Amino acid sequence: MPPETESLITQQPPDEKIASGHLNKAARRAYAGQKNPGEKGLDEKQIAQFLPLVHKIAQRAATYLRPPLTYDDLVSAGTVGLVKAARDYDASFNAEFQTYAYIRIKGAIIDELRGWAFIPPNVNKQIRRTMDLSIEITKQTGIAPSEAELAEKLGLTVEQIFETLETARAQKFISIDGTGGDTPALSNILSESDAKTPEEQLEQTELIDQLAQAIQQLNERQRQVIVLYYQQHLTMKQIAEVFNITEPRVSQLHAAALFNLSVKLRQDEDAGK
Repeated sequence: MPPETESLITQQPPDEKIASGHLNKAARRAYAGQKNPGEKGLDEKQIAQFLPLVHKIAQRAATYLRPPLTYDDLVSAGTVGLVKAARDYDASFNAEFQTYAYIRIKGAIIDELRGWAFIPPNVNKQIRRTMDLSIEITKQTGIAPSEAELAEKLGLTVEQIFETLETARAQKFISIDGTGGDTPALSNILSESDAKTPEEQLEQTELIDQLAQAIQQLNERQRQVIVLYYQQHLTMKQIAEVFNITEPRVSQLHAAALFNLSVKLRQDEDAGK
């Protein structure tokens, strides 16, 4: 099972008791709508113990929320994902239900985010301008530009640059931390490899090497945020407490780090063509 799965299942802070009540109600509704008579799978009581997992995964994905999508929408989508996992689970597959449920819950939440991931053309244009400028500066200097440097050259404020980077993060979430597509999840790359075949192991090793080099080129604080968030599985709030900074500031650092990683990985991809 993914290392984060076990901890997410077993840890439920006291202030989430109310949320668990909401999840139980949502699970009953989803269970009634998804379960068909005679199907294999787990019953309502058996899946109840995994409801905190829905809340935890939704918490991590909430960083990427944009109106009109709400946190409750993510919880509802994740709950349906859990119920579908319970409906479809077959123990004869020799896979732990925790692992299967984690994949289905996360996939359902990402699908919900994807469905609301519309970004206006002018914002997309700003993201492309920022990306192109960052690549150009990085090629010239060998170092990713700071947010202040980008702001100066683009005629924007630093806050506007951070807004652009956070929007870009939401746009890239599906590929860099999601399921499906050609880009592996960043959290999976930073965790122990599940590759089975020699070809998969080689591809995984190359990706790890590329990503490791890209992470090393981040500034120290951005690098620490990436490791704590994706490898140690701390929340934004927990990272803020570690560094004694605000949670919004951690979100900015995280967005800037992902943007700079995207720049580096795009450079590597272009160089390989």
